[in-house]
Amino acid sequence: MNHAFARSGIALLAAAAMAASAATPEPPTLQATIAALDTAVFDAFNHCADPAQLQAHAAHFAPDVEFYHDTGGVTWTRDAMIANTAKYACGHYTRELAAGSLQVVPVKDFGAIAQGVHRFCRVDTGRCEGEADFTMVWRLRDGQWTITRVLSYGHRPSTATH
Repeated sequence: MNHAFARSGIALLAAAAMAASAATPEPPTLQATIAALDTAVFDAFNHCADPAQLQAHAAHFAPDVEFYHDTGGVTWTRDAMIANTAKYACGHYTRELAAGSLQVVPVKDFGAIAQGVHRFCRVDTGRCEGEADFTMVWRLRDGQWTITRVLSYGHRPSTATH
C-alpha cells in the first residue's frame, strides 16, 4: 500500500469528520435551556396586559402549579396564579432577572431547579423598586418544559441603581 496515499486518505477522513462535527451544533446546556425559558416566561409576563401574552405566560406553568409568595400567600393552581398576575401585575410591573444571578441544578429523571434574584419595575415610572429571591422547579415531560413549583420570597427594596 502506498503510505502517502494512506496518510492523505486518513487526513481527508479526519477533515471530513471535523467538518461534520462543526456542522452539527452541540445541544444547549441545561443552564442555557433554562435561561432561555426564563427569558420567554418573563417576556410574556412583561407584556401580559395583552391577553395573548398572558396566555403565553400561563402556558409555561403546569395546571397544578404551586406558587408560594412570602407576602401574597399561596396559590394552588395555574388558573388562580394567572388571575392574581392579571389583577396585580399586568400593566403595573415588569420583571427583570438580576444579571448573573440565575443558577440551574439538574433534578435526575425530572428536570431542573432554577434559583436567582429578580427585580420588579413599575410600568408607570420604569423604576425597579423591589426585588426578591426566587426558586422554580421545571419538569421536562415529552420534550416539553413546564414549571411545577414557584417560590418568590425575601421581598425587599431593590439594590438596583436604575
